Amino acid sequence: MSDQAKKGISDAIKEEESALQKGKSKWEDLWKKEDWWANWLGAFLLLLGVAFFLYSPPENMKEIIAHNQAIMEAEQQRAPFPTIEYKEAERKLSGLQARRTPLGQNLATLLQRPKRWDSSPGQSFILTEEAAAERRAAAQPRFEEAQQRRIEARDRAEEAQAAAEAANFKDPALNQAADEAIEAWGGAVRAESRARSAATIKPYNVFPSMIALMVVLALLFSVGMRFMGQKVGGFFIGFPFIFALSIIAYFIASHSFSTQYGLSYVLWAVLLGLLISNTVGTPKWAKPAVQVEYYIKTGLVLLGGSILFGLILMIGAPGIVIAWGVTPTVLIIGYWVGERFIRLPSKPLNVTIAAAASVCGVSAAIAAAAASRAKNEELTIAVGLSIAFTAIMMFAMPALVLALGMNPIVGGAWIGGTVDSTGAVVAAGELLGAGAMYTAATLKMIQNVMIGIIAFAIAAYWATRVETAGSNVKLTFGGAMKEIWTRFPKFVIGFIGASVLFTIIYELMGDQVGNAIISEGALRGWANPLRGWMFCMAFVSIGLATNFRELAKYFEGGKILYHYAFTQGFNVVLTLFLAWLMFMVAFPGITEHLMTIR
Repeated sequence: MSDQAKKGISDAIKEEESALQKGKSKWEDLWKKEDWWANWLGAFLLLLGVAFFLYSPPENMKEIIAHNQAIMEAEQQRAPFPTIEYKEAERKLSGLQARRTPLGQNLATLLQRPKRWDSSPGQSFILTEEAAAERRAAAQPRFEEAQQRRIEARDRAEEAQAAAEAANFKDPALNQAADEAIEAWGGAVRAESRARSAATIKPYNVFPSMIALMVVLALLFSVGMRFMGQKVGGFFIGFPFIFALSIIAYFIASHSFSTQYGLSYVLWAVLLGLLISNTVGTPKWAKPAVQVEYYIKTGLVLLGGSILFGLILMIGAPGIVIAWGVTPTVLIIGYWVGERFIRLPSKPLNVTIAAAASVCGVSAAIAAAAASRAKNEELTIAVGLSIAFTAIMMFAMPALVLALGMNPIVGGAWIGGTVDSTGAVVAAGELLGAGAMYTAATLKMIQNVMIGIIAFAIAAYWATRVETAGSNVKLTFGGAMKEIWTRFPKFVIGFIGASVLFTIIYELMGDQVGNAIISEGALRGWANPLRGWMFCMAFVSIGLATNFRELAKYFEGGKILYHYAFTQGFNVVLTLFLAWLMFMVAFPGITEHLMTIR
């Protein structure tokens, strides 16, 4: 055999070994990369939640559903407004919540946070039997008063309904009077329920459960750390420090001042981390547990389970047009203005801020930062601006809606499309009424769906335009797709997959069972509280990993503030116009239906 032939065979063997190694490397990504571990851990926790609540459904759930649905259908045929019997049946159905079962209560105990407090900080963590008895005694007169108001409101509702029924439900004035009296009775029932909670408070000690949760989360995250080749021992040493700071953030956020002014745990978590990192410095022994993206990406996969397409479609075309029409438009215009006129010092910073202002704040910023490979300090800036504007807008926008006499559904859509945080959206929408709150929250969920689409679009644009600009590199179609896939944040797959899977499960169960087991069980009773803890740890980690000296260069000349203010301002104007166009001009029937939600 000639030397040339031997060389050819040797080269072929080397190429084959290289190809095999590359293929092996691709498969190894599934258990060695952070994004994939966020997917596996998020999927495991979501499915575990479903298993928990399928095992422990509300007692006699199917019988209660069948009985009360029959009552509601009969009452809809009998009267042109929701009768007392209809409302009672509706309340019994809404009371079917798997998180209220014994297993659900045990999980709630495990996942609990510091309680709300005012003048006694210790009672955020521990309430003795003696202190609980004092609270019950103080709340008892208010509870008894609420009981009496509920009884009186029920009597008035029964009298008004009887008058409407005597007229065969043909008198519009009597029907309206009955509807208003029944609604007032419903408000009295809710007030009594709140008063009962205060009058029946029990002693608690949240420290044991928080310690147990810390151990559980440390073990769960350490599995991925081990496979990713990280120092698990160092992670275990630093994790209690991260978790303790998260507890402090929740503790400050649970003060009455913070709750009144919407100063959420997100703000306090970032500030605590920044305070430490920029004074004494982040301890070296804690740094292995400063895992910003690992925590928040897993939390975002859990968030995906909350986005149920069936619930989204209930708001109809107006919400979809507003959310999916405004979001990409504002993102593109915001990025273009930041690049062409404001001239931000960094393209990843530009797109991360534009995504935070146009999509849904922190979650979108995380996805955009991952797709564009933004620096941690650039992500911190976007998160900080989002928090600051959210705190202002959640109070300013409802006040403006009321001052202008705007239709509450239009106001709710306006808030849902512009205020960044989902919690802030619900709080702001609630100030305008139940229909506005539902519209705002649903619109925000529709907008959240854009996270995956935006992440893919940014990854594609960065791979084919930004990083090849000014060079002679011309990517083939295959090369471009490979590069897009390489930089595409894989946790978005888990986010979308969780949304699709939970939507299918919910639809297969049906609305009532799905609401009891999925919405009021696996999500509100498990995934959502876990997501909150993961987000809090992520924001603490963001603060601990950020130094003001590194941020200072980005704020020179105020360009970043101008950029966020312009993008959010454009978002506010465009969303308001489309909200008016969709809900008042194009689909007034949907608006009328949403106005009936109470």
